[in-house]
Amino acid sequence: MKSMKNKKTLVLGATTKPERYANIAINKLVEKGHSVLAIGQNTGEVAGVKIYTKNIPLKNIDTVTLYLNPLRQRDYYNYIIETKPKRVIFNPGTENPEFYQLLQGNGIKVEVACTLVLLATNQY
Repeated sequence: MKSMKNKKTLVLGATTKPERYANIAINKLVEKGHSVLAIGQNTGEVAGVKIYTKNIPLKNIDTVTLYLNPLRQRDYYNYIIETKPKRVIFNPGTENPEFYQLLQGNGIKVEVACTLVLLATNQY
């Protein structure tokens, strides 16, 4: 089992809609003790995490977990690369080979996985 150390995570595509996976992921990340930042289309709050609508300055991000379709991801390519996270998780429906190459070319690990499954199985 991996250590339970706090992995500072950016949830991209965050939403206040409780039925959406991005929302469930924020709740689970917070529950497991990770610090979470969130960017979405609309402002709001989930599990005490403020959702921003604009790119916020980021430091020491371990993981970016994506809940945006590949077309919407384009607006964030440079932002994510400049943030230099250790890894980017592409959740189901966000797969984007073009972005994988850009990330890997910048030394950022690409993980095609489901954040919720990783959390539930202690592999996050």
